[in-house]
Amino acid sequence: MKTFSITLAIILSSFACLAQESSFKSLRFDENYTNLAKDTSTNWYHRLKFSPVLQDKKTYFSFGGEVRYQYFYYKNPDWGSSPADNDGFVLTRYLGHVDFHAGKHFRTFVQLQSSLANGQVEDPSPVDNNPLDLHQAFADLSFPINTNNSLILRLGRQELSYGSQRLVAVREAPNNRQSFDGAKVMFGSKKVKLDVFYSHYVQAKPNIFDDTFNGNVKFWGGYAVINKVPVLQNIDVYYFGITKKTASFDDGKGREQRHSIGTRIWKNSPTWQYDLEGLYQFGKLGSSTIAAWTASANISYTFDKVALKPLIGLKTEAISGDKNYNDGKLNTFNPLFPRGSYFGLAALIGPSNLLDAHPYIQISLSKKLTLSEDYDMFWRMSRNDGLYAVNSKLLYSGKNTSSKQIGRQLGTALDYNANKFLSFKQELTWFSAGDYLKESGPGKDIIMVGSTITLKF
Repeated sequence: MKTFSITLAIILSSFACLAQESSFKSLRFDENYTNLAKDTSTNWYHRLKFSPVLQDKKTYFSFGGEVRYQYFYYKNPDWGSSPADNDGFVLTRYLGHVDFHAGKHFRTFVQLQSSLANGQVEDPSPVDNNPLDLHQAFADLSFPINTNNSLILRLGRQELSYGSQRLVAVREAPNNRQSFDGAKVMFGSKKVKLDVFYSHYVQAKPNIFDDTFNGNVKFWGGYAVINKVPVLQNIDVYYFGITKKTASFDDGKGREQRHSIGTRIWKNSPTWQYDLEGLYQFGKLGSSTIAAWTASANISYTFDKVALKPLIGLKTEAISGDKNYNDGKLNTFNPLFPRGSYFGLAALIGPSNLLDAHPYIQISLSKKLTLSEDYDMFWRMSRNDGLYAVNSKLLYSGKNTSSKQIGRQLGTALDYNANKFLSFKQELTWFSAGDYLKESGPGKDIIMVGSTITLKF
């Protein structure tokens, strides 16, 4: 143990010396280390990030990874309907990748993932416990059109992430990030980026190297980002299509084919930040017709010239639920593949059949330490629909219930970024169960304590 502590201290000290370098990307394949081609030092970390194969340094390898440890304790999990856990549990995730570039036209990226869960009362889900698997393995063919425009064809297993990750995300929580087997064409210019893709969702399975090609869930679409738009700043326009052999909602189950059309208007500046999004869904679930929608707003202001640089904001969402049972119509919104921590690290509620008001505040206690407080109020949009988890699993039915009030959630988070490599997060969440949860089940209040340590390199 002593040897391990000394070794870890040496590694972290070495990393701290490199902290002035740019931050890591959420999508690790978006990182670019070609600037190190001009580096003449013998720094071991620089050689890890940029290892040329040929003398012209246009063919090279880049290596990287991540280690994440998390501890969670839940009092009254699932509002008292799941077995009590007096000790909490630990989630561990390891990611490692190699990125190979051969000139300007060919590139391949391979990433392994190991996700482990220890101490859970019930058998862990594969999205928490997946010992070792091929998370990403794709090849890029690049076709530079001119100085400002490029076209890239990507084939293989890959992560997808779009917009604010309300619909398509890498899924930082739970433990196992998600990926897709597919093909994607990417066009980029100074003001416009366009992706068109067709894929199959990769289902997490509990054994080693068994996350194979999955034909049960097909996912396709197109996503365009238009920057530097007068007045509005940035606009996203998108279409997503999904087919599932079997999907289940409170008003029935069957084969689902759903289409989503939406737009997003957003801006990030030192003071004002806003993110406005709306979309409509249509299609079929079995013999039922789908008609669902959502509208969301996230507006915040940063007092960047005031001590502690306080940020105050308000999020609100209206997300459709089913209007009537057994009427041949399904109005329940499907969030597709959203980020896991949709309403905080506790991830208690998913974005379906929901009305949400969420004021929040954030202050910078120092350059490295941030304190966040948020208060969330939840109601069901429709009495004739239930409550869903982030993965669209039905938690409680809406049948034989009348109240819309789900509850209130108070969250506190403390983030400390020691340097670009090492970060710590402590979160405390209290969820006060409302009348609907008391009608549907035990309806006990939930307390969640979560601690996260992340090392990236």
